[in-house]
Amino acid sequence: MGRSGPAASGVDVDLTAVVVSVRDDEPQALVVPAAASGRAALPSGPLRPDHGTLQAGLRSWVEQQAGRRLGYIEQLYTFGDRPIPAGDSGGGQPRTLSIAYLALVSATEGETAGPADWQPWYTAFPWEDWRAGEPPVLKALRARLRRWAGEGGAEQKRRRQERLRAIFEPASGESSGGSSGGSSGGWDEERALERYELLYEAALVPEAWHDKGKAPPEDLAAFAGRAMASDHRRILATAISRLRGKIKYRPVLFELLPAEFTLFRLQRTAEALTGARLHKQNFRRLVTQQGLVEETGALDFETGGRPAKLMRFRRAVTQGRTKGRSSAA
Repeated sequence: MGRSGPAASGVDVDLTAVVVSVRDDEPQALVVPAAASGRAALPSGPLRPDHGTLQAGLRSWVEQQAGRRLGYIEQLYTFGDRPIPAGDSGGGQPRTLSIAYLALVSATEGETAGPADWQPWYTAFPWEDWRAGEPPVLKALRARLRRWAGEGGAEQKRRRQERLRAIFEPASGESSGGSSGGSSGGWDEERALERYELLYEAALVPEAWHDKGKAPPEDLAAFAGRAMASDHRRILATAISRLRGKIKYRPVLFELLPAEFTLFRLQRTAEALTGARLHKQNFRRLVTQQGLVEETGALDFETGGRPAKLMRFRRAVTQGRTKGRSSAA
């Protein structure tokens, strides 16, 4: 992934794509190998003079590196505080502004080309998947985090311990294993980015060591998840937090599904993104109340059991709500 020459302002603009799909009940991100490190990277590249817009530049890089043409995309976040590479005082390279975009792709259109591949995002964030109960890596992570939080002066320890309790510990009065059925209990699934940033600050992920030009301790491999190139794991964590929050108020799940689907597949897709099991009856009642789906009249006979009704997303519902808000304004 190349870079453009230093901009006159001393700022380079990188465009990064978080392309997400759910395949075989696993949320996955499109990745390509990074030339410098060999670690998985999100498709990205510099904004060039021949790119008419930021989005045009991003689409161009994804098509070149992964052989994919993106449909709808939205801006995710702008990162302006990427760590300075080890050995550089800050004056040797221009500052990099990384603008990330999010794209959602149905598994039926998830083929890639060249060296691109789909990486399950829980290989990078194993502590985020509570579908089978509390992830085993959390015991070791919490032990290391508590040790780190107990270091330093009194005020520093207080701040660290507060952050640790807020985002890594179960809610007061609940067991660390959450409730039955794989629920995450007091775990707030939307704080995936905060958890990764705390682990980075505590030097419990390899990226924290790579950015200092040092080899990470070997014992990190047991719980730290799969490292990614540059700050791409942080960007992916941002996308996870955004999506987990967004599915609660916008029907983005349907962008990840084929045109026709069962309610079981819809629930499994929601569970894949949130990393938690959902109550079947409550989930279906919510979907029905919102009026977002309708029956197609066809059945899915490949369920392994009783045939299930095939549904489709009622896009007219969301379009009507949008028009209603516009009129009210």
